[in-house]
Amino acid sequence: MTNQSDNNVRRAYWAKKMDEAYAFMGEIRRYPVAEGGEPVVSLVDAAQSAGVEVAFSERPHVQGLPRLYYLREGLIPDFIDCARAMNERGWILKVEDAFRTVTMQKFLARAPHTFDFIVERVFWECNGAQPPVELLARRVAALVASAPKVGTHMSGSAIDISVLDRDTGSEIDRGRPYLEMSELTPMDSPFVSPQAQANRKAITELMATYGFVTYPWEFWHYNKGDAYDHYFNKIDKPARYGAVHLNLADGSVEAIAEPLTPLNSHEEMESEMQQALERRAKRNSNQ
Repeated sequence: MTNQSDNNVRRAYWAKKMDEAYAFMGEIRRYPVAEGGEPVVSLVDAAQSAGVEVAFSERPHVQGLPRLYYLREGLIPDFIDCARAMNERGWILKVEDAFRTVTMQKFLARAPHTFDFIVERVFWECNGAQPPVELLARRVAALVASAPKVGTHMSGSAIDISVLDRDTGSEIDRGRPYLEMSELTPMDSPFVSPQAQANRKAITELMATYGFVTYPWEFWHYNKGDAYDHYFNKIDKPARYGAVHLNLADGSVEAIAEPLTPLNSHEEMESEMQQALERRAKRNSNQ
């Protein structure tokens, strides 16, 4: 149970981190990309061929679509080496999400289970008062990419992960399981236990050994070779992986022609917000 003072601290932290993430997305919108057309490779096939133990989420994606466990070809050796190092440590890398199509990314932002949770957090941020639509839109954009250019899952260069204990199959504690959206979500959240903080740090250090960079505002997201990687590592040249369409038949990719075009229009987002507010009012009236 948290008291009002603690809630105020948590709200302030959440707001600060979400504002940081939103500002970062603005930087990524402007970051140069030189897409080279490198194909993607199946992580499932790569792990099986290498004899490395990797787990993959079996949950369907938005709209019941299958998850697409692919990364760019040039990232596969580091992915395999990273997964092998986890095995040697007594862990199993579990991939929760990888490549996302335009449809996946578009409707992920509008999925009721995602949208409603963010709405609840923003009501909490506003201490129970109804938040302005603009604030809701900013929080959604900070947590779910609003355009292909800023969504590295659409570049084939990002993975969302959990980590399992190899002996027991239980999840390594990071404070909450994937997909948490709260003040516990940022990598450096002070509101998770010391053990969870230590686990986050250990996992991130291991991922970094193989070049995978953490997205600081989500404790499960890592990427390499894209605008996030270049921005955080201050690599002074265009990123090599940008948003692409994927041909599943052969793994080939084609650059998305206008990657800054919003995945959802302003009108669509306003409609989703209104529906979420109506669902919230209905839930509250039934309590």
